[in-house]
Amino acid sequence: MRVIEIEHMYKSFRIPHEKRNTLFESMTGVFKPPSYETFNALNDINFSVEEGEAIGIIGENGSGKSTLLKIIAHILNPTDGNVKINKKVTPFLELGVGFHPEMTAVENIKTYGTIMGMSKRNLKSRTDDILEFAGLEKFRDAKLKNFSSGMQVRLAFSTAIQTDPEILLMDEVLAVGDMEFQRKCLDVLNNYRKEGVTIVFVSHDLSSVRRFCDRTLLLHKGEQVAIGETGDVIDKYVYSGGEISPDVNEIEKDSSQTDDDSNESVRWGNKKVEITGVKFYDKFGNGSTRFNSFDSMKIRILYKSHQKILDPVFGIALYSENGEYLFGTNTELKKLFINYVEGEGYIDLDVDRIPMLMGKFLLTVAIHAHDQKPYDWHDKQYSFDVIPSGRDAGLFEIPCQWNYDNMVTRARD
Repeated sequence: MRVIEIEHMYKSFRIPHEKRNTLFESMTGVFKPPSYETFNALNDINFSVEEGEAIGIIGENGSGKSTLLKIIAHILNPTDGNVKINKKVTPFLELGVGFHPEMTAVENIKTYGTIMGMSKRNLKSRTDDILEFAGLEKFRDAKLKNFSSGMQVRLAFSTAIQTDPEILLMDEVLAVGDMEFQRKCLDVLNNYRKEGVTIVFVSHDLSSVRRFCDRTLLLHKGEQVAIGETGDVIDKYVYSGGEISPDVNEIEKDSSQTDDDSNESVRWGNKKVEITGVKFYDKFGNGSTRFNSFDSMKIRILYKSHQKILDPVFGIALYSENGEYLFGTNTELKKLFINYVEGEGYIDLDVDRIPMLMGKFLLTVAIHAHDQKPYDWHDKQYSFDVIPSGRDAGLFEIPCQWNYDNMVTRARD
């Protein structure tokens, strides 16, 4: 059964060009009608969701994700098109709306639960469970103004999940709380899935989308780019050679961008051989600076030799965004001995599997002689991003597994 059906749906907003604040401005404005600019937030959106399905919505900021959720929740009306919702909708869009800082945790549970449609009987019987789930049992009679923002969001989420949703709309709600609280939230959502609740999930956390959603919708500047199996759509988002990813001219930093002889802190060497550019390629062979963790990557170093140079050594060094040294290698260490270079060319470093879990990483590239004298050294002048695709935490993946003896175990989604 289709519980959400959206056909040729458009949403636009009228943005006034001028604002009238005084009586004089309003009176004189009678003879000058206000001018407006039309902003098209969503254009020709078409998809449906089956009962019990979990569908993700991804895209960069401003792509229309939250606007689409608000239309499904009947908070906004579409400008054109058909939107049919065939079940009761429970939106988790702005957690904590209705909270009052001068009221206690218990009093806010009663108020917020009422806004969410819970009966007084349910609220009374579930208050202790809500506080326990939020980890706030000791603060039941404390005023909300004394809570941290994280405590307030945990209280709101713990109250909201006590409803009995048929269609659940979530906008970045798994970003609340610490890792343990997020795990508890995922357990609740997995239970909802087993009970046949339909879930529409908006998030920038692609690893959560990957492990949680059956299908995913990709939006870009209000346009529907793709909808389909989650892994395929995330690959399109991360690796697309279209306009949703950086242009290849942004990916390549040529020597004109780094050639600043006055700044010896980022580039040095005698330049008998020059690095003229660095490119990154994804597993599809497309130029990119964004990669899924555990996917392959190619780093291409382009060079120009102004004379015949014997036995050059090409190398790279990898750093975290904060500048911590993580890894380094060169052709000599990998037992690749180059007789000579002359003229223009390139050399590739093939990374079979990116071990970093997530983050931005800085790259140093260099060409030097065997005695370490540099021909050309570009220090931390290139970067790429890694998008998480698993559930582990930290910076790097360490291959490992748990073994057990005399234990009773169970599978968990």
